[in-house]
Amino acid sequence: MNSVIDLLKSHRSIRKFTDQEISPELFDDLVKSGQAAATSSFLQGSTIVRVCNPEKRSQIAKLAGKQTYVETAAEFMVFCADLKRAGNYCDVYEKAFEGDFTEHFVIATVDVALMAQSMVTAAESEGLGICYIGGIRNDPALVAKLLELPKGVYPVFGLCLGYPDQDPEVKPRLPLSVILKQEVYNEEGDKQAIADYDERIREYYRTRTGGGHGISWTEQVSSLLSEKARPHMKEFLADQGFKFR
Repeated sequence: MNSVIDLLKSHRSIRKFTDQEISPELFDDLVKSGQAAATSSFLQGSTIVRVCNPEKRSQIAKLAGKQTYVETAAEFMVFCADLKRAGNYCDVYEKAFEGDFTEHFVIATVDVALMAQSMVTAAESEGLGICYIGGIRNDPALVAKLLELPKGVYPVFGLCLGYPDQDPEVKPRLPLSVILKQEVYNEEGDKQAIADYDERIREYYRTRTGGGHGISWTEQVSSLLSEKARPHMKEFLADQGFKFR
């Protein structure tokens, strides 16, 4: 099996890190690896804010749900979708700024995800561990204030990066037959495949390091989609200049 494929299939979230620092040269190389990812229309609509200040990290850790690894990881970054940088040049070329269309929001957000995942793959190839922090969206206005984000920029997620001090199991993913369809979307055979998968997930949670709750995948996601999810996001994004025209 190709070593890159093996690496990608062995991904785990790491929530405990050693004290070892990441060399400046390696860190810069990881960011450059992220930059090399595909970018829609060459927008390059991603900005990374590297957070080193312990007090800022502590505030972000608390608002993200007391995720202490935000404070203890060698590096913590906030990945932002950025339409401001490119938008600055509409004035230069005497063009009307139309960057508040929903499509512009989508391509900038996709740019961020692609850049981050390329950086993550590069990091894991060097023996580093990562953990995405979506919890920064619990209070994106405070994050924006802490990082002095201007209009046209919003924080998509955080990323912890460091040398692992744990070796968790790989969490099983949905069966290929469920997520890979031929020609059209169909659900033939999905019900049984997902039922079998639920049992695998229950067993994973029961037996993983430290024990767990034994909940199934369908129980998890049905709870997720039946609850209000950060209803403040729409107003926050509008305040940041994302009007969704």
